[in-house]
Amino acid sequence: MEDKKFCQSCGMPMEKEEDFGTERDGSRNEDYCCYCYKNGSFTGDMTMEDMIRFNLKFNEENGNPFGTQEEAEKMMKSWFPTLKRWKQS
Repeated sequence: MEDKKFCQSCGMPMEKEEDFGTERDGSRNEDYCCYCYKNGSFTGDMTMEDMIRFNLKFNEENGNPFGTQEEAEKMMKSWFPTLKRWKQS
């Protein structure tokens, strides 16, 4: 798990080249996924709470890998503040 990359905005595992976001020059961004970051900027203006709600809805519609929605929400609320986009400086 140490060497696995996760999006520092939504937590998505980034395993394939196409999973990674891009900079303005088209180069790969190592921190964010293709859904959160394109052409050097974030694709959506949202808060961490918005992202958690979005992920919970996605999990509900696509199968929740974290058990119940309550378990998923608890995990996200503890993990997301450690991600680069949401970390308090």
